[in-house]
Amino acid sequence: MEQETVLVPEELVGVRLDKVLSELFSDLSRSYIQQLIKDQQVLINGKNEKANYKCRLNDQIDITIPEPEALDVVPEEMDLDIVHEDDYVIVVNKPSGMVVHPAPGSMSGTLVNGLMAQAKNLSGINGVLRPGIVHRIDKDTSGLLMVAKNDLAHESLVNQLVEKTVTRRYIALVHGVIPHDNGTIDAPIGRDPKDRKKMTVIEGGKHAVTHFKVLRRFKDFTLIECRLETGRTHQIRVHMKYIGYPLAGDPQYGPRKTIGGEHGQFLHAAILGFDHPKTGDYLEFSTPLPSYFEEALESLENLG
Repeated sequence: MEQETVLVPEELVGVRLDKVLSELFSDLSRSYIQQLIKDQQVLINGKNEKANYKCRLNDQIDITIPEPEALDVVPEEMDLDIVHEDDYVIVVNKPSGMVVHPAPGSMSGTLVNGLMAQAKNLSGINGVLRPGIVHRIDKDTSGLLMVAKNDLAHESLVNQLVEKTVTRRYIALVHGVIPHDNGTIDAPIGRDPKDRKKMTVIEGGKHAVTHFKVLRRFKDFTLIECRLETGRTHQIRVHMKYIGYPLAGDPQYGPRKTIGGEHGQFLHAAILGFDHPKTGDYLEFSTPLPSYFEEALESLENLG
């Protein structure tokens, strides 16, 4: 089981306990949080409170998240964009807005649900809720993911990620005009102590390196290609904000006044390359930008 302790921040003073927890633990559904409160898995200053308890500044919330039960993930027929499939690996082009795998309280509509209807077998190393998942991209990030169909493939692909031999190139649209043609951001990333939902550059965080190059400049924006050397949560989004060029459309790390909206951040995993787990042959795949991304670039071009 997982145990977490958080303090109620100033901006959530006076807010219901269940709403506070849904803000601080964005990966848990509201209904699942309410069930945890009913099951007395949540303590406020060492005591059980109801879901409608109004939180006070610096209230200490201790939450216990039980190990997930062996839940059945139901296969769902979806029109997935499968770029490549063989007996060992699937490469899929995930659309923006789709969550990669189920989580307690949200068990349907994910990429895994669709893959289970598409493929007869997926590796079981990551457990019942994340079969085949080797790496993830954010819900609102589109693009290429590799999925393991058996444990041999899973171990091979994970090792390649650890050894930094996987090619991962992203296309991103950022606020501001970057004056230099390329650069490298080497800054550690960890959980933001002021906001648990966010990551930030922080001393003592995990080593994180992003390389970028400018593809196109607009009046107030820049289109860039990012190459990941490491794969930290929200890495590109955090690193680009850190150097003063946050992603356009990003609801967490971007400015309030931005473009887009319904599709979230303009970030697309465009190129993915790796050694085949069985043959050792290098495979590389690419996929074009989604239509809404292309339309946004065309609009910026027309503005001059």
